[in-house]
Amino acid sequence: MRERPRAAVASAAAARAYAVSVVRDEWETPFRRAPEGALVDLRLVVSELVSNAVRHGGGLTGFEVRPEAVGVRVFVHDASARVPKALSAPGGFPEGDEHLDRTAPGGYGWPLIHRLARDIRVDRLPEGGKAVSVLILLTSPRED
Repeated sequence: MRERPRAAVASAAAARAYAVSVVRDEWETPFRRAPEGALVDLRLVVSELVSNAVRHGGGLTGFEVRPEAVGVRVFVHDASARVPKALSAPGGFPEGDEHLDRTAPGGYGWPLIHRLARDIRVDRLPEGGKAVSVLILLTSPRED
């Protein structure tokens, strides 16, 4: 595997394309392919993480994808040190009509990330802001 620099992405679309290119170029082999469903999960999680960084985190300040044995780890950096609210139950979705108010922060994105990704970490960065990292499994079907 070649060393790949952090991606200079400015949009969710660019981040999705970059993440899939890492899977295709660095994770897959002639004997190991990522299932299409896992790539859909990857695209959704990347979209949500990047959108959250832009909408709630003061802007996207870094994006990186690293291959691991069972999948890829995605890192999204933003300018805010504010940590997202933890979910009361992994994969839970907002109840009531609160998520319909577009002036209120939050909605389905963070719960979706929790449902599709594993090993979710949020770390404050010494230079300011935070990094959210998640593992997207590519080797086995996700548990529902």
